[in-house]
Amino acid sequence: MTTIRFYGSELPVFKSALHIHSNVSDGDFSPAEVIGLYASQGYDVLAFTDHHKANPVSAYDGQGMTLLSGIELHPKGPRDVQWHLLALGVPEDFPGRYPTGQAAVDAVKAVGGVIYCAHPAGVFTSNEILDLKGIDGIEVSNSNNRFTGWESAEVCWNELIAQGFVCPAVAVDDTHTHCDLYRNWTMIAAPDKTPASLLDALKKGNFYATQGPEFKSISWENGCFEAEFTEVVEAFLYGYPGMEIVGTPGFPTPETAPQLTHLKFSPGPGFRGKIRCRIRDKFNRCAWSMPITF
Repeated sequence: MTTIRFYGSELPVFKSALHIHSNVSDGDFSPAEVIGLYASQGYDVLAFTDHHKANPVSAYDGQGMTLLSGIELHPKGPRDVQWHLLALGVPEDFPGRYPTGQAAVDAVKAVGGVIYCAHPAGVFTSNEILDLKGIDGIEVSNSNNRFTGWESAEVCWNELIAQGFVCPAVAVDDTHTHCDLYRNWTMIAAPDKTPASLLDALKKGNFYATQGPEFKSISWENGCFEAEFTEVVEAFLYGYPGMEIVGTPGFPTPETAPQLTHLKFSPGPGFRGKIRCRIRDKFNRCAWSMPITF
């Protein structure tokens, strides 16, 4: 079992695929095929999030994985653009259609679920997302959207945090076909992998998003942020508002880059704001810690 030292607690971390479409909606794979694919790669958690329809996950054989009931909702949004809202932890008979984004968010929160704005890059502005009261966060990286150039929503994420939203962000495959598989996932730090524990951790932001690199520990003690991780070529700490980015410079090729496993930084007395960490390995794969406020 993989663990992380997470702000003073040693916790298991569970490799989670949180945005999956089966042929219940517009995916290529049956639910059983999706389960087999992700189980074969050592995933711990799989969420079915078909469009407009939740799946009867309690009737599926998870092959050792925890299966979460989810749904992707598409109410009318700003500028007549459909929202893409990723809901997790909803009942298996959860309704699939709502007149507005706020109505969808309110319905998910009323049943104890979590809800994220899916792949906002190129679709929604940070101000539009902030208008959704109660939204839990966004997707920072989405495998399916890399063909449009909108895989990364990091700019939108920065804007949300800078405007005061301590915004968690998951990384997901948004699987529809083979080419979406195993590129982005979320590592959830929780006492166990029961649905209740996983959802509680998601609500608290107790996770990190990744394309491959792993955080081994993340801490804030005595005014100092510190992180340990698998070997990477870049490690940056982002501060909001008004603190410059700190960390390693970029290097022209992986061959000339040092292999880093540690980042430590003290912002100085009187700092009040939010910080998060991003690391990047020699294969250009990133991992992101969640923002925290001090």
